[in-house]
Amino acid sequence: MFALVDCNNFYVSCERVFQPRLENSPVVILSNNDGCVISRSNEAKTLDIPMGAPAFKYLNIFKKEKVNVFSSNYPLYGDMSQRIMKILSMHTPNIEIYSIDEAFLDFRGFKYCDLEKEAFLLKQKIKRWTGIPVSIGIAPTKALAKIANKIAKKYVHKTKGVYLIKSEKQISNALKWTKVEDIWGVGRQYKKLLIKNGITTANDFCKLPDQWVKKNMSILGLRLKKDLKGFSCIGLDEENPDKKSIATTRSFKEVIKKYWELEERIVTYASICSRKLRYQNSNCKSIMVFIRTSSHLPIDQQYYNSSMVNLPNPTNSAITIAKYANMGLKRIFKKNINYKKGGVILTDLTPSNSKQLNLFQNTGNIHGDLMKTIDKIHLRFGENILKLGNQDLDQTWKMRQEHLSSRYTTDVRDIIKVK
Repeated sequence: MFALVDCNNFYVSCERVFQPRLENSPVVILSNNDGCVISRSNEAKTLDIPMGAPAFKYLNIFKKEKVNVFSSNYPLYGDMSQRIMKILSMHTPNIEIYSIDEAFLDFRGFKYCDLEKEAFLLKQKIKRWTGIPVSIGIAPTKALAKIANKIAKKYVHKTKGVYLIKSEKQISNALKWTKVEDIWGVGRQYKKLLIKNGITTANDFCKLPDQWVKKNMSILGLRLKKDLKGFSCIGLDEENPDKKSIATTRSFKEVIKKYWELEERIVTYASICSRKLRYQNSNCKSIMVFIRTSSHLPIDQQYYNSSMVNLPNPTNSAITIAKYANMGLKRIFKKNINYKKGGVILTDLTPSNSKQLNLFQNTGNIHGDLMKTIDKIHLRFGENILKLGNQDLDQTWKMRQEHLSSRYTTDVRDIIKVK
């Protein structure tokens, strides 16, 4: 049996843990630069505030309905997520962290345990130890566990946040209840394909011939179909592999026209990406740089371009990555254009302790010791204490976060004081 543990309105719940006054009040969390809504409390959902709603279009509703608005506080959310995942790992060693607020647990071998009772105890422990409410779905396969979790959330007054699927009748009812677009792994393109062929529910999908599914949705679609029918074909990704790519992308506070200003941004993003690389002990072999104008401009004024740069050797050096990112930027920069967004994406990642050496040139990590020293300095004194030469030493380039809450668990200056 598999269980999917999913935190309820996770970002909102994190804010409520440290601000109990927010309970039973509408709350929304905004994306980077306070752009759009990325998390809503149940009270906010009843006000017809959609996910992804541009914040500036809903300012009047926020004010009229007294909605509590917060900027995304990722250091806090990440720390709370780690605490929850540690609790989950205490119950079974077989765990797959699926996202910041979701994890699959493998309970095979627990056949003599009352899994529903264990799930309620786990739910209570997470709430008591972290303050975060969760929903738990349990089923014979991962795909069915995903559906069970949706049912637990949808009918919380009846399920109390925990739902177990184990009988064939329960599987059949769950498949008939699940819309095709809600099937785990079915994206927009597959949704269009399936609906075009008259498939509207998971039950309809499971009745499709294997040959048709394999031809139109590959072997992965066939595995999904069998998983939905109760035959486990999708196992846990227990190793939790590191990211296959690393990106830093941002919208600028104001439009940028000058090359040196855009260069400063791209070099800063490259430096941030290199730090992420070193954190997961990886090197990169390719860098993609992109720049674009605002999508709200007329079509004839829009510009988007990207450049892929291959490095001579895999590296995680901020100096090397920034150098080649700058080369990529030079290829695509055009004058007299109002740039509004840019980014750096590192791809073709390899473990830093596994590198192909070259007999005729130095392919070693020539900046390795320097990067370790810089990382230690940043950890102790802050990320802006040391910068590369083509970064602005006086510019912190903070995101627009007008509604940012305190980092209660990750910054000693923001720890709650009890008087």
